[in-house]
Amino acid sequence: MKLRLSTLLLGATVVLSSCGAPQNTASEKSELRAPAYPLVTIDPYTSAWAFTDNLYDGSVKHWTGKDFPLIGVVKVDGEVYRFMGTEELELTPIVKTSEQGQWRGKYTTKKPADGWQNAGFNDAAWKEGEAAFGTMENESTAKTQWGEEYIWVRRDVDIQDDLQGKNVYLEYSHDDDAIIYVNGVKVADTGNSAKKHVRTKLSDEAVATLKQGKNLIAAYCNNRVGNGLIDFGLLVEQDNTQHFPQTAVQKSVDVQAMQTKYAFTCGPVDLDLTFTAPLFMDNLDLMSRPVNYLTYEVTANDGKKHNVEFYFEAAPQWALDQPYQEAVAETFTEGDMTYLKTGSRNQEILGKKGDDVRIDWGYFYMAADKANSASATGDGKAMRKSFIDGALASSATEGHDKLALVYTLGETQKAEGHLLLGYDDIYSIQYFGENLRPYWNRSGSETILSQFQKAEKEYKTLMDKCAAFDAKLMKEATEAGGRKYAELCALAYRQAIAAHKLVEAPNKDLLFLSKENFSNGSIGTVDITYPSSPMFLVYNTELAKGLMNHIFYYSESGKWNKPFAAHDVGTYPMANGQTYGGDMPIEESGNMLIVTAAIAAVEKNADYAQKHWDVLTIWTDYLAEYGLDPENQLCTDDFAGHFAHNANLSIKAILGVASYGYMADMLGKKDIAEKYTQKAKEMAAEWVKMADDGDHYRLTFDKAGTWSQKYNLVWDKLMKMGIFPETIAQKEIPYYLGKQNKYGLPLDNRETYTKTDWIMWTATMASDKATFEKFIDPVYLFMNETTDRVPMSDWVFTDSPNQRGFQARSVVGGYYIKLLEKKLNK
Repeated sequence: MKLRLSTLLLGATVVLSSCGAPQNTASEKSELRAPAYPLVTIDPYTSAWAFTDNLYDGSVKHWTGKDFPLIGVVKVDGEVYRFMGTEELELTPIVKTSEQGQWRGKYTTKKPADGWQNAGFNDAAWKEGEAAFGTMENESTAKTQWGEEYIWVRRDVDIQDDLQGKNVYLEYSHDDDAIIYVNGVKVADTGNSAKKHVRTKLSDEAVATLKQGKNLIAAYCNNRVGNGLIDFGLLVEQDNTQHFPQTAVQKSVDVQAMQTKYAFTCGPVDLDLTFTAPLFMDNLDLMSRPVNYLTYEVTANDGKKHNVEFYFEAAPQWALDQPYQEAVAETFTEGDMTYLKTGSRNQEILGKKGDDVRIDWGYFYMAADKANSASATGDGKAMRKSFIDGALASSATEGHDKLALVYTLGETQKAEGHLLLGYDDIYSIQYFGENLRPYWNRSGSETILSQFQKAEKEYKTLMDKCAAFDAKLMKEATEAGGRKYAELCALAYRQAIAAHKLVEAPNKDLLFLSKENFSNGSIGTVDITYPSSPMFLVYNTELAKGLMNHIFYYSESGKWNKPFAAHDVGTYPMANGQTYGGDMPIEESGNMLIVTAAIAAVEKNADYAQKHWDVLTIWTDYLAEYGLDPENQLCTDDFAGHFAHNANLSIKAILGVASYGYMADMLGKKDIAEKYTQKAKEMAAEWVKMADDGDHYRLTFDKAGTWSQKYNLVWDKLMKMGIFPETIAQKEIPYYLGKQNKYGLPLDNRETYTKTDWIMWTATMASDKATFEKFIDPVYLFMNETTDRVPMSDWVFTDSPNQRGFQARSVVGGYYIKLLEKKLNK
C-alpha cells in the first residue's frame, strides 16, 4: 500500500481545477442509444467502453468484453453515490480454462452416438488432446488442431470444494456455434455466433449436479467458416462485500465524436461527467498523445452549499492481459500533478500477439491536480471503506493493488475538476524485426510525464476545440445524410481511430496500422483499410497513406514477391509479414489501387501514386488479366467463404484498372491513361452482359436469380470516372429497397446478415438524400435496439437485433463515405 495526500486550505465556497471550467460550444444532443459508449479511446489496447445504458450498471470494459474496472463515486454531505462502474465480482477458477492453466480432454470430429454429453458414455475410441481446440494458425490459444467443421469434447474434472448453495459461473470461448453441458445439464447454447471469455451463471439445477470428486463438462462446436475455437472452465464467486451499493440516478447520456457526456442526480447535487479524447486528425502529435480526460462538474439542485468529495478507482487490468497476472503500482507527484501508475510485474515488451489479447507491458496512469487530492494504491475494499470513513488508507496486496484517487471540492454550490487517464506502451509495434516507439515519442525525446503535462496545460483549450468539432461534425453530417446518419458518424469516430496505432517507420514513412478487432487480430489488413478509408480521406490524406505505406513497402522491398497486394503484414502488434492463411489477389490489389486514386482525387494530384508507380502497374496488370471473372477466391467478405464469378469483386477489379488510368492521366501519362481507361470500359461492358438478371444484377455471373450489394460501384460515382453506365445504380437501388428487412439490407441473397459499412456505401449510390436515408434508418434502428451491447458491430443480422460477429472495428470509418462525396463535390 502507498498513500499520498496533497491538501490546500479551502475557502468556504468553491474549489476549481487549476485550469478552470471550459466554455463549451454546445452540440445538439444525440438521441442514439448506443450499443456501447466510448469512454477512453487511445489505441486498440487502451480502449474502454460502457456496455450498459447506465454507467453504474456494469463494469467499464475493454472492447473485447474483458473488465477494465473503473469506479467513480461522489460523497455529498457524507452520503455516497456511485455513478460509474461496479464493485467487481471476485471469481476464483475451480476448473481452469486453457489460458488459466493446462487441461486435456477427449475429442472427436465425427458425430458420436446419443448421450455423448453424459458421464457414463464410453469415449475410449476418442482422441485426447491439450486445450484449447481450434485453428492453430490463427487462434493463439489453440493447442490441438481442429480444422474440421464439427468437434465434440469431453473433459473430466476433479472438484475439491463443496459448491452447493454457491454462485458458479461457466467461462468459455467459442467460434462458432457451441453447446456446453455440465454433468449432462445444458448450460450454454450460443447459436450462430463467435465470442471469447463469455461468463454465464450456472442454474441451480446445474450447480446441484456438481459434487466433490469427478465431474464432466462436455462441449460441441461447429466451425462454419474460417477460425474455429472451443475452450471452457468454471469459476466460483467469493465473498463480495459492497461498499458503494447506492447509485446516482442517471438522467441522460450523449455520444458526440470526441466526447461522451453523462448527466446524473446525486441527491442534492447534479453531476455532469464528460469523457474526452482529443483525436484531431490534422494534428498527429496530439492525435497520438496517449492521454484522455474525464471531467466532472457538480451543481447544487437545491440552491445550497454541499460538501463534495470524489473517489476514483482503477484496477490493474488496465495494464494486464488477464486479471490473474501480477502487477506493481505506485503513486508519486511531479510538478503540480499527482500520478498513480500500474503495470505488469514481468514487463515482456511486445511479448504477445493476437485478437482477444490486451497489453501487459508498459504502464497505465491516472493523474490530477495535486492540490486537494489524496492518492493510494492497495486493496480495493480497504480503500473504499477508508474513503467512506473519511481518510483514504489501504493495506497492500500481493500483486493486485488498485489505484485510488480522492479529490475534494469542499463546500460548494458549483465546482468542477478533471482527471487525466493515459498509457505509456514504451514500444508499440514490431515492424519487420525492429521495435517502434509510439508516434508521440518517435524520436525518443518525450516521456509519458511530458505528455501528461502538455495535456494538462492544454486542457481548457482542447475542451473548447473538441466541443466545437463535435458540433460542426453533427451539423455537416446532418446536412449530408440526415440526423440519424450524423449520430451514427459521431459514434463511429473514436471507434475507427482507436482501432489503429500510429508509428513512424525506420524510413520515416507514416504507419497507421489497424488491428483487425474481433476477427483474427491481423495488423495492417488491406481489406480493413479499404472500408475504413473514407474517414481518413475526409480529414487527413496522410493518415490514408499511413494505412497503405506498409503494404507498398512490403512489395517494393522484395519481402512480398507475388504479383498482387498482400492481405496484411502480421498479427497485431507484430508486423513482420503476412500471417493470414490465404491470399485475396483481386480484393487487395483493387483496394490499394482505388484508395490510392481516392487520395489523388482529394489532393488533386497523383504524387503519392508516382512514388509507387512500378508496383501499382504490376497490380493493375494482374487485375486486367484476372479481374473480370474472378476465379474461386476470398474477398473482403471472407466470412461468407470462397466463391467464383463474384460480380461485386469484378467491379472492384475493373475500378482498380480504371483508377490506374485515372492517376496516369493526372501524371500526364496520356497514352497509359487512355489504354487502361479503355480497358476498364471494355471490362465494364462485358460485366453488364454477364451480370444482368432483368430488374437487377447477379451475385455471381453463373447463377441467375441471385443478387448482392454492388457497393464497390460507389467509387465510379465519387471519382466521376464514368466507367459503368449510370443505369446500373438506377436499377439496383430500387431493387435493394425491396429486399430490406427491419434492420437493414442483407449483404446478398444467401444470408440475412449484412455489413453496415457496405450499406453506407450502397446508400451513397442513391441519387438523392431521401433515398439515402431509407437505407440508413434501419441501420440506426439496429444500433438503437440491438440486445448485443458491444462497441458497434459491422456484421449484424437484418431480421433480428443481433450481432453476427465483429465489434469495435475500424471499418465504421466507412460511414464517412457520404461526407467524402460532399468533399469531392466541392
